[in-house]
Amino acid sequence: MPRSTLPPEARLHRPSEFAAALKGRRLARGAFFIVSAAPNDLPPGQDACARLGLIIAKRFAAHASTRNALKRVIREAFRHRRLALPAKDYVVRLHSKVAPATLTALKRAARAEVDAHFERIAR
Repeated sequence: MPRSTLPPEARLHRPSEFAAALKGRRLARGAFFIVSAAPNDLPPGQDACARLGLIIAKRFAAHASTRNALKRVIREAFRHRRLALPAKDYVVRLHSKVAPATLTALKRAARAEVDAHFERIAR
């Protein structure tokens, strides 16, 4: 059975890639997240595809379990929409403190917001 994971080619790895994407256009802002994007400058020979970077600061989500849950939800939403998105480097950044809530409620709210952002970007 094939694994449906986000391949390494679909992620941002270097600080310079994150910096370039953060200097790019801000595409969406919601209650939790800001999505920024910039054209990816991949070397010739590599296929251009949408790539994702995550910035989930400890000062906005104090517990590691909360940060990990948010990252998992964002990666999964991106994985589902990756082929429909324009070939750019996207950075999703948490910009406000996460209110105390159950992880289930937090995941549901985060997924709804991220899906709305990626749906809007894909159009």
